[in-house]
Amino acid sequence: MIKKLLQAAVLVVGGLALGGCPLGQQARTTAPANKPPAADYQAASTAAAPPAGSIRAICYNDADLATYRARMVQQEFTVGTLQCQTTGGARAYESMYASFLSKFQSELGSNARNLQTLGRSKRFNVDVVVTEFANRTAQRAPTDKEFCSRFKRAFDWALSSQVTSLAQIPPPYDLGPEMNVHPCPKQ
Repeated sequence: MIKKLLQAAVLVVGGLALGGCPLGQQARTTAPANKPPAADYQAASTAAAPPAGSIRAICYNDADLATYRARMVQQEFTVGTLQCQTTGGARAYESMYASFLSKFQSELGSNARNLQTLGRSKRFNVDVVVTEFANRTAQRAPTDKEFCSRFKRAFDWALSSQVTSLAQIPPPYDLGPEMNVHPCPKQ
């Protein structure tokens, strides 16, 4: 009797787990249509900001946020390049990613050094943070229907002549708030 009840419970739990998976409505990972370059692709953050008084000791100033977000952009672009495919199965944004790396090569190098310094001052492990950027971004691929089109828009914007600095490129997903990275309150 208990064995049958246990089997039924496992079956129900398995059914509930599968019920949460949108099998027929998963995000497409194929390249989207073209739109003009603009910095309007960032997904809205769902993490609420803590009260200003409670973060003053751990908040990030504008320069630190720029360093953090520049590395976030690079890592998210890496994930987008690996996730998004053409209809033939090739990586849709591989050449755009190579152009991005080429365009911002010197800035990416100085950003890596600045991030190491920031990691020491804020007491975080850079490798762990970068891995977290990648993991959190990759988790959005199956759930965000705009995942690949968001990256297409981001690459278009980053490679446009209007963009001359990494600081001008918003990350497709601002992971800072959910990773407890908040700007310092303005005084």
